Amino acid sequence: MIEQLEKPTGHQLKLFTASTTGILIALVIIATWLTSLILLLSVDISHFNILTLSLAVLWQAFLYTGLFITTHDAMHGVVFPANNKINHFIGSLCLTLYGFLPYEKLLKKHWMHHHNPASEKDPDFHDGEHKNFFAWYFYFMKSYSSWGQMLIITIIYNSASFILHIPKTNLTLFWAIPALISSLQLFYFGTFLPHREPKDGYSEPHRAKTIPSPVWWSFLTCYHFGYHEEHHESPHVPWWQLPDVHMLKR
Repeated sequence: MIEQLEKPTGHQLKLFTASTTGILIALVIIATWLTSLILLLSVDISHFNILTLSLAVLWQAFLYTGLFITTHDAMHGVVFPANNKINHFIGSLCLTLYGFLPYEKLLKKHWMHHHNPASEKDPDFHDGEHKNFFAWYFYFMKSYSSWGQMLIITIIYNSASFILHIPKTNLTLFWAIPALISSLQLFYFGTFLPHREPKDGYSEPHRAKTIPSPVWWSFLTCYHFGYHEEHHESPHVPWWQLPDVHMLKR
């Protein structure tokens, strides 16, 4: 007698759908970043005019931001909800590709940020003195950067140049500069604008505000990270569903 298979529950189907969509989007971002990087590192930029060159750099920076946003979603367990190990592996991989940053360290700090936003206990917040954009940015980056990270980047940069014969100009324009632009982009839209103190004081308990903008612009600027109050209210919603949460609040 053949045993009847148990039908999946609604929760299981929902989890499977979310996991399939989440990991598919993550893999598309990783594959697009990698393909674009390989192509750009191999092109002869002497054929590029200033507009083409600028667009190529900004495009690669946009993909770098996608890597970090994928890591961010993994920290919230929404890249692959069906399997926590795979979820965090994808997050760790994206963070390594982004800039050889330690995933466990950032995971711990990110949840400290969510539990204590815009306060002395928030590792992403300024120290009370470095409040303007650049001072806060450098203070922020100092807490996440390390000499080990810089050493790895230096070794890879020089190895790619001397061993693989990739032009240093290409490495600088399409590997180093886009990562720097992306860090500025993420800090501006994900920390500075949402968490700087408003004139009339913070709104509790999330102490975060949303940057009102059309969905298409929200995506281009920082993968909807500007819908920041919505993110703090619903931290387990993936980046690509934040516009839906934003629309429900309007």
